[in-house]
Amino acid sequence: MTVHVSLKDPVLIDPIVVRDEQIRDIEAREALLDAAFGADRGAKTSERLREGRLPAEGLALVAAAGAHLVGTVRLWNVTLGPNRPALLLGPLAVDGAIRSSGIGGLLMREAIGRARDDGHRAIILVGDEPYYRRFGFATAKMERLWMPGPVERSRFLGLELVPGALDGARGLVSPTGREVPRWQGLELAEAWRRAA
Repeated sequence: MTVHVSLKDPVLIDPIVVRDEQIRDIEAREALLDAAFGADRGAKTSERLREGRLPAEGLALVAAAGAHLVGTVRLWNVTLGPNRPALLLGPLAVDGAIRSSGIGGLLMREAIGRARDDGHRAIILVGDEPYYRRFGFATAKMERLWMPGPVERSRFLGLELVPGALDGARGLVSPTGREVPRWQGLELAEAWRRAA
């Protein structure tokens, strides 16, 4: 998917393209996330659900202008209590130089559309309700779910991709999905980040 946006940075003259994340994007993605959320972003409760896991298949997306990565969003397989698979969205980040240009919305719509097309039933996240409301996220039906650490209830949001998917949801949100490959006890993704 390609979208043309007006950019404040004259260096970014290429159109914005949303595509699947690739290995070559890791360093730029990590720098973008550090800039957006700070170096202590790993302390957030949502990170407990991402640790040691790979994103859901086909649901790690980036927005790029030529070779410059300007946005990222990833979704992760979780379960909402026993036997209720869902996705956790986040983090979503856009380069500060072009924030408010529609790239975050573009990434969100693409991610939600792909998740729906792949047959997922619900997406949850921890984020600013006034921003995510435009995509259908709300606190409704989230009151009986809890995260593996502290979270502001007003920021704990859900979106049903299938009507009724969050009806009766209760319990601990837990990680599922593919684990990060390891070699001799070393998480390969972390080893690659250190070497980069």
